[in-house]
Amino acid sequence: MIENETPSVLKRFAQPVLFVALLLLFVHDIFGDHGFVAMRRTQKEIEQMRGDISKLNDENRSLSSQVTALKSDPRMIEQIARDEMGLARPGEMIFKVPSDSSDPSGAGGTSADKPQQ
Repeated sequence: MIENETPSVLKRFAQPVLFVALLLLFVHDIFGDHGFVAMRRTQKEIEQMRGDISKLNDENRSLSSQVTALKSDPRMIEQIARDEMGLARPGEMIFKVPSDSSDPSGAGGTSADKPQQ
């Protein structure tokens, strides 16, 4: 009698067990570590990284052209020497006029009193 009941028990539980297994597999494919949601998140990260790389490549090209100009363009070298280092050609005089809003302390000193950065 037990042998006769075994096939009916398998037939009765096979379909619901298979349905639950397929449902779990489907949920895992959507929400699992390598599922659809994780794939979309990774694709968005890749897009963002590509944008960042593009911006950095543009900045790199710009800086490279500035380096080339600094190495070879005498006007650029002269402008930096004048603006940042305060240098002048022989016979030229540099006059520094303090601006009214540049002294937040209100001490009224001149730019010659302050150390240059």
